[in-house]
Amino acid sequence: MAFTSIQQAMDCGSGDVDIRGWVFRERGSQAMRFIVLRDSSNTIQCVVKKEAVPEAVWNASQDARIEASIEVHGTIKPDTRAPTGFEVTVKDLKVVGPSHEFPITKDQSPEFLLDQRHLWLRSQKLTAVMKIRSTVFGAIDEYFRMNGYFEIQSPVFTPNACEGGATLFEVKYFDDKVYLTQSWQLYAEAMISALERIYCIGPCFRSERSKTSRHLAEFWMTEMEAAWADLHEVADHAEGLVCHVFKKVLECNRKDLAILQRDIKKLEAIKPPFKRMTYTEAIDQLKKQGHEVEWGKDLRTTEEDELVKGSDTPIIVTNYPKEIMAFYKPSDPKDPKTALCFDMLAPDGYGEIVGGSQRETDIDALIKGLKDQGEKVDNYQWYLDTRRYGNVPHAGFGMGVERVVAWICGLDNIKDAIPFPRTMLRKTP
Repeated sequence: MAFTSIQQAMDCGSGDVDIRGWVFRERGSQAMRFIVLRDSSNTIQCVVKKEAVPEAVWNASQDARIEASIEVHGTIKPDTRAPTGFEVTVKDLKVVGPSHEFPITKDQSPEFLLDQRHLWLRSQKLTAVMKIRSTVFGAIDEYFRMNGYFEIQSPVFTPNACEGGATLFEVKYFDDKVYLTQSWQLYAEAMISALERIYCIGPCFRSERSKTSRHLAEFWMTEMEAAWADLHEVADHAEGLVCHVFKKVLECNRKDLAILQRDIKKLEAIKPPFKRMTYTEAIDQLKKQGHEVEWGKDLRTTEEDELVKGSDTPIIVTNYPKEIMAFYKPSDPKDPKTALCFDMLAPDGYGEIVGGSQRETDIDALIKGLKDQGEKVDNYQWYLDTRRYGNVPHAGFGMGVERVVAWICGLDNIKDAIPFPRTMLRKTP
């Protein structure tokens, strides 16, 4: 048999077809069985009439329970009464993998579904999310390559921190210890002197004791670094990247967005330019709106959401206070109490999706910053060498892929934006 996907069979529209997949729904009587078959492309209703098939085929149809895998040979035709507009009259049916008492048969609690994640991934919702996630990864790759960037990978095991030691995962490494990477950034700063414009899509790890709907302990981040670039150039790239991702999802995943009941108009509104403001302007705006916020402290989730409220597109906030920034973010010469950095905040409560900055080029300032943050300077000598030999201005950013996927899909929880989520409370399945 030359099997086709369900979608290919529907595109053909008539005639004999050979399809295979998993039982999505099933019901029937003593004379007839209705099986809704699914594969990765679509679903279709298959009808087995007892009087029209051999006894062995009829008996096999009785064993085709929820999530059993089956092969079907039959005749396809349009039928407006069928769930997806087509129906297959079954001539032959084979059960490949039986399924007995599938554990997810009705709405269940979120924690139960996370316990059964290896099976719940088959649901229409998560299948749609994973297809969109795939498009997002492809769009990221496409954006950077068409802008002249090289894809580079960096170590997962690292000897030191990039985003502060408090969130490091420690790992035994033979007779020593290392840490799971928080970011590729320090390695990227070394590689730009060879390739100038680089990007990476890879896993990152943060040991944050957070139970919010926005945080994962293991997540995927898109990062870029560019020699000769300044803050405004990389902020422009962050804006361009987000817009390109949305454009590709709208081109490729309309059916999946419909399954998720996503408002397409909200996604179509994501176009440049995004509004930009400084941290100081943001604080002033929040105060005018009646919020008690102190200059010098990082913006909380509620304050970020307030800044974006009523906006169709993200906003870019620049020049956060220098004192609360990582050691590698330099002071703005025009306003030394602030750093040359930015965050991109998404609307609809999805918060920070991109963070970036220029990088400090002064080696003495870097050493001071490391000491101020309690780091051992000797552990960073390899990184400081990037300033000793051919130092150039440079900048970069990181984008949390799961946060973007959650925003595109309109998810309530970031855990549904990744196949198998890892959080403070969940390390299985």
